[in-house]
Amino acid sequence: MIQPITSDTATSREQMIQLKCCVIIPTYNNAKTLRRVVDGVLLQTSNIIIVNDGATDNTKELLKEYTHVVQINLSENKGKGNALRLGFKKALELGFNFAITIDSDGQHYPEDIAVFLNELKANDDNKLLLIGSRNMEHESVPKKSSFGNKFSNFWLWVTTGTTLTDTQSGFRLYPIKAMQNIKLKTNKFEFEIEAMVRSSWNGIQLKNVPIRVLYDEKERVSHYRPTKDFLRIFALNTILVFIALLYIKPRDLYRKFRRKGFKRFFYEDFLQSNDPPLKKALSIALGTFIGLSPLWGFHTVLVITLAVLLKLNKVIAFAFSNVSMAPLIPFVVFLGLQTGSIVTGQEVNFALSDFTEDFGALKQFKTYIIGSIIFAIFGAVLFGIIGYFILLFFKRNNTSVSNG
Repeated sequence: MIQPITSDTATSREQMIQLKCCVIIPTYNNAKTLRRVVDGVLLQTSNIIIVNDGATDNTKELLKEYTHVVQINLSENKGKGNALRLGFKKALELGFNFAITIDSDGQHYPEDIAVFLNELKANDDNKLLLIGSRNMEHESVPKKSSFGNKFSNFWLWVTTGTTLTDTQSGFRLYPIKAMQNIKLKTNKFEFEIEAMVRSSWNGIQLKNVPIRVLYDEKERVSHYRPTKDFLRIFALNTILVFIALLYIKPRDLYRKFRRKGFKRFFYEDFLQSNDPPLKKALSIALGTFIGLSPLWGFHTVLVITLAVLLKLNKVIAFAFSNVSMAPLIPFVVFLGLQTGSIVTGQEVNFALSDFTEDFGALKQFKTYIIGSIIFAIFGAVLFGIIGYFILLFFKRNNTSVSNG
């Protein structure tokens, strides 16, 4: 039985229209709970798109009761991600800028749609992706769901740097207009992870909002396949981590460095950063060591990964890893070879015969590897010590000025 519209639901209906927001309900074999979910959502808004993902129960017959609601009926099940993509596409065609997704298994309370709308209105930002945050410690929440959520939260932090308390809830608000040029490729449960990560990479803020949750094992039908879907999610996270380390994080640091310029970077990130002088000096040393090391092609990945693991200043470490930028590479290689020659006693020359006869080039390569590592250590220690004393000097100077 549909409840009467109250002042609160009237407000939600007005906000949905004002914000150009709709609700997308993807469903697959959830006929037991679908009617309750749809009726609950109808109290909040009539802007609804139901995507029947090839259900084999009586979902199609049930949906005949809702002819006034926009529906997409698929002939076969293709996955939640595909259903959401189709829902987003339809919503954009209908002129909506935002879409709230809610699962059809009855675990969400449609009344909480107001929570998303209020948060969106308070932020006044069209680049905001809101994820409902459930109380994962509640006794009704299955232990496997709690573990999976923590696992997902960790990988989101690794790939985006964003810390959330819940990354697996299907109750969300997507800024579909701001996301329309983002290429999302997955079709199953992993879609929601990909959507968060790629949205974050494209400047869309990720944020949790508190929602309620109801796990009724008598009614709830889960289509999550523990082994297959976990492996798919694990594979996706692995790919996203590589993309983040090889491209996204270097890109963001480079953009930040370029946007600020050297002078502003020097004063803001180097001198005025809240990090203590020792931490900054260690960041300098790390960046210098990686930049001078013979690990060409992996400098950026290594310096960012190590800076994160060692909890050092990523921006400073990245900046100093560019000590071997293109114009300086010949000098860095030459100094590495000369250092290796001194340490090993192996004479270094660049005769063509060394590369065509007797594997002489391999001997020089060994000399270069040894020399460049030693040279990198020396450079890291030197730059780190110099940086430390410069930072210490400026810190004392600033302290004296402040006290004076």
